[in-house]
Amino acid sequence: MLGFMDYVQQGFFSASHWNPDNSYGSLTATARALLDFPTPNGLRLNFSALSSPNFATSYTLGSIGEVDGSLSYLYTSLPIGLPSASSKVPLRHVIRGYRQLRELRRPDEPWWWELWHGGRRIDRKDTLLYGRLYLPNSHLEALYLRRISPTTQLKVSCVSSSTLRSGGSVLLLLQRDVGKYSTEYLYSTDSALLGVRGLYNFGPDPRHGPAIPSLATSTESKLLSDGNPAPPGRNGRFSAGAEVYYGLLNKSGGMSTGLRFTTLPSHGGFPYTMTLTLNPLMGNLSSTYAVQAGRSLALCSQFDFNFYSYESELQLGMELWRRRSLPVDDLQWVHQKLQASEGWGVRKALPALGDGGRGVEDAYGDADTAGVLKARVNQEGGVALLWEGRIKELLYTCGVNIDVKRREQIFRGVGLEIQYSS
Repeated sequence: MLGFMDYVQQGFFSASHWNPDNSYGSLTATARALLDFPTPNGLRLNFSALSSPNFATSYTLGSIGEVDGSLSYLYTSLPIGLPSASSKVPLRHVIRGYRQLRELRRPDEPWWWELWHGGRRIDRKDTLLYGRLYLPNSHLEALYLRRISPTTQLKVSCVSSSTLRSGGSVLLLLQRDVGKYSTEYLYSTDSALLGVRGLYNFGPDPRHGPAIPSLATSTESKLLSDGNPAPPGRNGRFSAGAEVYYGLLNKSGGMSTGLRFTTLPSHGGFPYTMTLTLNPLMGNLSSTYAVQAGRSLALCSQFDFNFYSYESELQLGMELWRRRSLPVDDLQWVHQKLQASEGWGVRKALPALGDGGRGVEDAYGDADTAGVLKARVNQEGGVALLWEGRIKELLYTCGVNIDVKRREQIFRGVGLEIQYSS
């Protein structure tokens, strides 16, 4: 489950019309959400508040052998209109699951961001500031986000800790997203690392689409797909990307490349996503397949193979959403999908989300969603179970890690995390 500050940061992306899914780093986001979910360890309590549309605070208290905690503060120059109370936060906005990507939207024109008064420009670049202090070890984290233009964003991440070799590190990331493709340039003070990565989407160029003036909310992202079928040949999107990085101090580098095919909201059948990534220097090849198999069920598999050592690994994962009340015909959604895929009827396209899509189920609403069960298993006998949901005013996450091959200590970790926000 997303932390409150991550939830607010996603709201900043949506309000400033930035698509975090259109990047090479998000190529395998669906598989990671279904297979690489973290499980809590011990007891952890989170108390957060969005005291104003521009300012948020969060306090964390945990107990894993010893008592620890953190203090977090966030400020944004762009007002964030989000439901902040934990009793009203949509579960699918804070729980990562199958990600249904939306149609790419045309970037805002630069002059849409201009604000004039008395012959002078008075508009300011949207900015987000975030800081977190961990206690009692005084570990400090900071984040600076700035929207330089409708297609460019600067991200600066800083870490200060006595456990690091130089006492801290700084990561600079310059991102550019024009819809058709995106590029990222990074520099890290740790080993003087330089890197570049990019993602290219095959198919129509959104920059050549109709110009839709930017609105103050994220509703304009629905205009291309809300109730209107996409043009023929746009039921899926094929993307290719790569990254290259090199450390100036340790004189070592690396690279990776990847492919992704995913269905779009206009697709008539079951939504699915396939990825293939390759790290030629390390010899790692990884393939994933995820499918939304039902209204409340998603399945995912991942196969890794190293062609140097011939070692392989297989992981299987699933998520099952629990609903408070079942519809009259629980198979109606399946029937509609099958009819649309076979051409038996005309189907209305599913609405797309304004922040990149968090799952097909958002098209059906969040009112009857009570929680989700996630599970994964690998060939080494490792099993992880995670249950996330809401009780009254509280959001909770409980999980367990099991190793079936270690009979003397089968439970490797058990934890519970509770969040309250206002």
